Amino acid sequence: MIGLKGLFLDRDGVINIDKGHVYKICDFEFIENIFEVCSYYQDKGYLIFIITNQAGIAKGYYTLKDFEILNDWMLDRFKEKNINISKVYFCPHHPNFSNCNCRKPKSGMILKAAKEFNIDLKNSILYGDKKSDIIAGKKAGIGDLNLIKKDSSIILK
Repeated sequence: MIGLKGLFLDRDGVINIDKGHVYKICDFEFIENIFEVCSYYQDKGYLIFIITNQAGIAKGYYTLKDFEILNDWMLDRFKEKNINISKVYFCPHHPNFSNCNCRKPKSGMILKAAKEFNIDLKNSILYGDKKSDIIAGKKAGIGDLNLIKKDSSIILK
């Protein structure tokens, strides 16, 4: 059985402008065409996933609850545009925490999504704004990897 196609998006720098450890709604600013991009891929049958490192939790800059509040608010904005984000995967660990297999550039979040949703990674797409995003996608076997410029909107192919 062939799996479903997934669109994997980093959060800070791809969905919203990366202002460094964004955790407040008032600081969250969507990248210009992110809703159009997600709608485009959703219409083509892709399930949409957000994969995000959130070391600010481990560093004590904000709490898990702060992250959840912002995450719920963000997902509501997508729902208002009739866009379904299948799931948000996040790594709350400190970059120096060696037992973590989820923090990008490791591929744990992507592989977990693939297993939970029967995603065919070879026919999936990833957009990230850092090398660590691309490395994670490559390790997971995602077929279409795209590094975008800092806080740029995604250009559809």
